Amino acid sequence: MSDISLCYTMQGAGPPLLLLHGNGEDGSYFVHQTDYFSRRYTVYAIDTRGHGKTPRGTAPFTIAQFAEDLLDFVNEHDMAQVRLLGFSDGANIALSFALANPERVRRLVLNGANLDPSGVKPGVQIPIILGYRLASLFAKRDPKAKRNAELLGLMVDHPHIDPAALGDLHVPTLVIAGTRDMIKDSHTMLIANSLPNSRLEVIAGDHFIAAKNPDAFNEAVAGFLR
Repeated sequence: MSDISLCYTMQGAGPPLLLLHGNGEDGSYFVHQTDYFSRRYTVYAIDTRGHGKTPRGTAPFTIAQFAEDLLDFVNEHDMAQVRLLGFSDGANIALSFALANPERVRRLVLNGANLDPSGVKPGVQIPIILGYRLASLFAKRDPKAKRNAELLGLMVDHPHIDPAALGDLHVPTLVIAGTRDMIKDSHTMLIANSLPNSRLEVIAGDHFIAAKNPDAFNEAVAGFLR
């Protein structure tokens, strides 16, 4: 059992749809999705460990641990199967969860996922690495720097997902990215091509298409979920 309980908001009625935000955010990132999808699903916008209203706890601050936290959440709410929509680190959590618990996932939406840090464009990743090193220098003396180091460390050191492992995941999956995403196009293609039951959608915009181009994003996701 997890040492913490995940905080969340719930809206709508129908099969469960779980929304997982990105690094440094909380469930409110999906403000343009909750109303829309609550017409057909019970939508849970979850705050992951150490984000939003969910406490940090004492367990490791890793994508793998977040996936374990999610399994506890699904079990606590007696969900036999879920639809998962993850953005950025949330997509990495969703994919890690699905690889470990494929029988619990009905449909999977991966928005801006990466299998390892090399999937992020250098122009984005290099400042993250520099920020992580700087925050780490002050982490022992400054709680804010410690938190920043932990958050940036997620993007510097995680995830670690073998592309070959995706070949065993037969859950229907939508891989969705922006035309100007911070994830390399070749990396997004690698994910889509490695999953045997996936399709790829590219939406006009950057990494944050769910927030900045919600109409196109929601339409693509809704069509897939149905």
